[in-house]
Amino acid sequence: MDGIKDKVAIVGMGCTKFGERWDKGVEDLIVEAAYEAFEDAGIEPKDIQAAWIGTVFSGLSAITLSPLQLQYIPVTRVENMCATGSEALRAASYAVAAGVCDVALAVGVEKLKDSGATGVKGPSVVGDNQDGSSGIGPGYSAPASFAYLATRYFYDYNLKPEEGKRLLAKIAVKNHHNGSLNPKAHFQNELTVEQVVNAPIIAWPLGLFDCCGVSDGASVAVVTRADMAKNFRDDPIYIKGLQICVGARQGAMRQDYDFVHIEENVLGSRRAYAEAGIKDPRQELSCAEVHDCFSIHEMIVYEDLGFSPRGRAGEDIEAGTFTLEGELPVNTDGGLKCFGHPLGASGLRMMYEVYKQLQGKAGPRQVKNPHLGLTHNLGGNAGTGICSCFVVGNEK
Repeated sequence: MDGIKDKVAIVGMGCTKFGERWDKGVEDLIVEAAYEAFEDAGIEPKDIQAAWIGTVFSGLSAITLSPLQLQYIPVTRVENMCATGSEALRAASYAVAAGVCDVALAVGVEKLKDSGATGVKGPSVVGDNQDGSSGIGPGYSAPASFAYLATRYFYDYNLKPEEGKRLLAKIAVKNHHNGSLNPKAHFQNELTVEQVVNAPIIAWPLGLFDCCGVSDGASVAVVTRADMAKNFRDDPIYIKGLQICVGARQGAMRQDYDFVHIEENVLGSRRAYAEAGIKDPRQELSCAEVHDCFSIHEMIVYEDLGFSPRGRAGEDIEAGTFTLEGELPVNTDGGLKCFGHPLGASGLRMMYEVYKQLQGKAGPRQVKNPHLGLTHNLGGNAGTGICSCFVVGNEK
C-alpha cells in the first residue's frame, strides 16, 4: 500500500485563543484563525482550491465557511467526535496527495460556551440514544467513563488510591505549567499537586483538575503538495504518517476488556509509525500532543503509544520524562487540560503546536532540536473509540 509519507506539506497555520469567547461567534473564530493561516502561508482566500470544515455541534454545513469568501470551490463539512479537527486535516491531505487539488484548507471550530452546558453534550437521560445505543439505559458522563480506566489501572498495577491520584495530579500540573507559557491557552494558571489532589471530585478518582476545559476556539491549516511547499515558505512541515482507527465498540461489549488500554490508540499509533518509518517512538519523536481529555487518559496514552512500558508510566511521570525538559515532551502547549477542548478544533490545535515546535517558533515552550512530532486524538470513551494519529517532520 502506497502511503502518504512526504507527499503533503503544511505551509500555513492559524489558531485563535481558546476560552470563553463571548465576544466572538463561530464565523468570527473561523475568520480569526483562517487569516492567521493565510498570512502565515503568504496566500489569499482565492488561492484555496478545496476546503474541509470540522465541527461537532457548531456548524450546520459547508456554508459555515462563507465569511472566508472562497471562490465557488468544493467545501465539505466533516465530523468524527473529538477527532473532528484531525479528520478535516486528513481529508485535505488525502485530496492533495491524490492530485485532486494543489492547495487545500482544513478548518476546525467549536463554540461550546454559549450552550450553557457544563460539559460536552451527549446522552444523559433515559431514551436519549444519540450514542447509537438502544436508548433504554440512563447513560453516563465522560468523566465517569474515564474514571473506570483510573480505578482499574490503580487495581491492576497495585497503586494505592493516594499514589495513583498524585501521579495523575503531576500530569495536570505539567500541562498547566506548559499552558501558563502559552498566551492562547484557555487557562493561564499554574497548579500544585496538592490543589489537584484536593479538588472537588467529579467522578472518583477524577477531580475537577483532572478534567479538560470546555472551550470555544478555531484552528486552521493550509496544505499543499510537498514538491510545491518551498514556493510558500522556507520551513514547511511534511506529513510522514497519517492514520485513523475506528473500533466497533468491542471494548464496551466484551466481558474481558481490561480497562487499562484502548485498542484504537494502540493500532492507530502503530500504523502511523509504520507509515512514517518510526521504530522507537520514545527515542525518535521530539514532541507529542496527545488527547488528555482526562489525566488518566494521558497516562494510559503513554503506554498505548509506546512511550512507556505497560504498567510503568508512573515511573516516567516521576522521572519528568514528559516535561518540557524531559526525554519526550508531551502536550507542550498545555494540552486539552489547559489549552481547552472545543471539540472540532482540538486536532488542528494540536497540529498548530507541533508545527510551531518543528519550526522553532514555540517561544518559552520550545523543545530542543526538534525533528519529528506527533498528534493524537481519541473520540469516544473507554471501550469505544476513534483514534487519529499524525506524524510530521521538518525535513523531507
